[in-house]
Amino acid sequence: MAKTADSKTATEAAGTKTGTGKAPRARSAAETEKIRAALSERRDELRLEYDQTMSEIAELQRDRLTDSAGDDQADTGTKTFEREQEISLANSIQERISQVERALERLDDGTYGWCERCGNTIPVERLAAFPSATLCVTCKQLEERR
Repeated sequence: MAKTADSKTATEAAGTKTGTGKAPRARSAAETEKIRAALSERRDELRLEYDQTMSEIAELQRDRLTDSAGDDQADTGTKTFEREQEISLANSIQERISQVERALERLDDGTYGWCERCGNTIPVERLAAFPSATLCVTCKQLEERR
């Protein structure tokens, strides 16, 4: 199915492909707004997910306070493990919210789509897969090897 200009995703509007040695074309105001809208929508989705996770943690805590009488060590360990998993999930969601907010800041200051380490453009394909990317593929691979 062919995409029309209206169905083009915000991240596809982020710039041109790299590898040609050319600087990416400047984004139009409409393209920038599409990217901003997509990032803002993702941030809002993550905030909702975070709020739901925090509600689940609070509910688990309330349940543990009332149901913990008579628990053996295995029950206590299971409940502790579940709580730690929920907290880890909440922290992960919070980190993703921070990444999206950082992408929005980079969009505002004109550095969105540029690698923070080497200064090259981040390929549109990478931004489509991970809109809050701050490193090009090469720099990200180098970072992960460390």
